Amino acid sequence: MLGARRRWHVNLGTVRQWHWISSALCLVGMLLFAVTGITLNHAADIPARHQVTVVEATVPVDMLETWLTDDEPPAVLPVDLRDWLRREHGVILGPRVSGEWQHGEFYLSLPRPGGDAWLSIDGDSGELLYERTERGWIAWLNDLHKGRNTGTAWSWFIDVFAVACVVFCVSGLLLLQRHARSRPSTWPLTTLGLVIPLLLILIFIH
Repeated sequence: MLGARRRWHVNLGTVRQWHWISSALCLVGMLLFAVTGITLNHAADIPARHQVTVVEATVPVDMLETWLTDDEPPAVLPVDLRDWLRREHGVILGPRVSGEWQHGEFYLSLPRPGGDAWLSIDGDSGELLYERTERGWIAWLNDLHKGRNTGTAWSWFIDVFAVACVVFCVSGLLLLQRHARSRPSTWPLTTLGLVIPLLLILIFIH
């Protein structure tokens, strides 16, 4: 009997350790996702301020000819053309960003959190059109919440964060079970946390 109690105390200490470690890892992320959960739920009530930047230019002839020497032009902009866009028009493009050719026109889609952008270049005339739309920092945070156009690294972070949240919740449940005898309201409150969303789903969501 005494050995079983000692094992329980050891396990309880382990559970407490997992609980505080997972809570520390989840703290900032949970605040972020809680706040953006509110902003997403009231997205229609929050005024959106769109800032649109448009660039109209003509690609220098030498750059265009160098790029289009092959019968099938590459889907990635060459280094000199990217440098020209950054230097002359403040358009920054990564080296791995690729577009597509359609009927002699190069089109590059550049979605991003909190906004969108695209670029097109006419293969014959070199006419370039770039448009960037920014929807503000609230839209940016909302897209982080949804993982929209955030890339692989952020997607992995969301997965790891979700696992840490599961550890936090399960370890918290085990701690509730440990202290339930001295706190009679433990299980009624826990059950209420299950019943309330279940009732809302059954009654109000169709």
